[in-house]
Amino acid sequence: MERREDLETILAYLPLVIQDSSLSWPSSHLVEVLEALTKGPSHSRVDWGQTLSDSISDMRQSLSLTPHLSYSALQGYALFFDEKMSKEESSRWFNEVLPAMACLLLRFPSLLELHYLNSENLINGVETGLRVLCSNKAGIVFLSQELIGALLSCSFFCLFPVDDRSSNRLPNINFDKLFGSLISTGRNEHQENKIRCITHYFQRISSCIPPGFVSFERKILSIESGLQAFPDEGFWSTSTVNLCPVEVHTCGLIEDQSVEALEVDFANKYLGGGPLRKGCVQEEIRFMINPELIAGMLFLPAMEVSEAIEVVGAERFSHYTGYSSSFRFSGDYVDTKERDVFGRRKTRIVAIDALRHPGISQYKPECLLREANKALCGFLHVCKNQCMDHEDGVGVATGNWGCGAYGGDPEVKSLLQWIAVSQARRPFMSYYTFGFEALHNLNQVTELVISKGWRVGDVWRKLVEYSNQRLRSSKKRREPKAGLFDWLISTNAA
Repeated sequence: MERREDLETILAYLPLVIQDSSLSWPSSHLVEVLEALTKGPSHSRVDWGQTLSDSISDMRQSLSLTPHLSYSALQGYALFFDEKMSKEESSRWFNEVLPAMACLLLRFPSLLELHYLNSENLINGVETGLRVLCSNKAGIVFLSQELIGALLSCSFFCLFPVDDRSSNRLPNINFDKLFGSLISTGRNEHQENKIRCITHYFQRISSCIPPGFVSFERKILSIESGLQAFPDEGFWSTSTVNLCPVEVHTCGLIEDQSVEALEVDFANKYLGGGPLRKGCVQEEIRFMINPELIAGMLFLPAMEVSEAIEVVGAERFSHYTGYSSSFRFSGDYVDTKERDVFGRRKTRIVAIDALRHPGISQYKPECLLREANKALCGFLHVCKNQCMDHEDGVGVATGNWGCGAYGGDPEVKSLLQWIAVSQARRPFMSYYTFGFEALHNLNQVTELVISKGWRVGDVWRKLVEYSNQRLRSSKKRREPKAGLFDWLISTNAA
């Protein structure tokens, strides 16, 4: 295989090497281990959790990977497959699923070579091959669901090198800390159920590998995004763009919405947040029920202030209940979303990271601007890379972005998102309040704003006016008299 610029950027983060112009596994012993696994436990002797743990250590040693896996990680693998799985599940895992995963890994080098061969002709003039999508540079990667299955199998066996990942702002990609959390935490049923989502994904693809594709795009807010000027405070305050309709949902979940919409991932700046660690809130849950999202963590460094990440085509495999410590896997989910011309499920997930614990600073003009621009970056349609049918009809499904654990003001954040959705010329915003009491009158506020004939610039100026009042109250150490919604209603009721 010829030397390629895209491959060169990612090769150090893969467990493969180039030998005689071809991608291959660097260890003949590892190939022997994988070949034995494909033949089942009668041949490999890997038939319970402890032997699986030993096999993972053996494979890593054959690749000279450092550091060694922690005791808790190795024990976590043993614990899950020996004690957390039923005998029936365990039998299927070791007799059917593990051999299929080993087969995928044996084919990983050829799958990756085929990927690079096909990437040149996917979209005219657009680079789509697997590479590190560095910060401050827009780009897109298309991966087949089969190749993603191989990548996630590498994660399961902890075969990705980790040297230099953190220094290059890349998140953890191996599953060792996820399994290790079964040992190192106290009440960890939610961690066990996160793993159940992952093992269910492997069970599904072991019987039938999905035939489609998933794209991962780094979006940059710039003049090239189709804007006439970079959005500063003047841009927002003078915008005459009409506000889009708002649909408020007091119950339901973003991922269950049935219309075509960008589904907002309340993201960490490191894509995924803590799905492979102890995290289990909105973003991490989405990565568990749509595990193909995890593949993006391999090659997408942390987001900068004016960046977002959009993923199109990630298939959902699991039902769930609960949230955080109450999260539970609740069975198989059959994704029936249609596919587009590129074979991607018409599921569009956009990751935007909000300010963390901003406190009173969130009302400062620069913070309002930061959040509005971050949302706008996520919601803008970049025609060159998106390549999606009927994009004009695609709205935004969102909720309390940057609130909850991040400490944002849900009333301010909801209106900031509304003006960003509108400025991006999206046709609607579906807002899921998740039962937040502070948003009980969101419908009333949006109806009031529409009745006044306000546009994006009008709402921005109201946000700034209210925020200035909050800042003045803070300096005088006074409690604010009213939240944003009550203030808007009381000052504009006439």
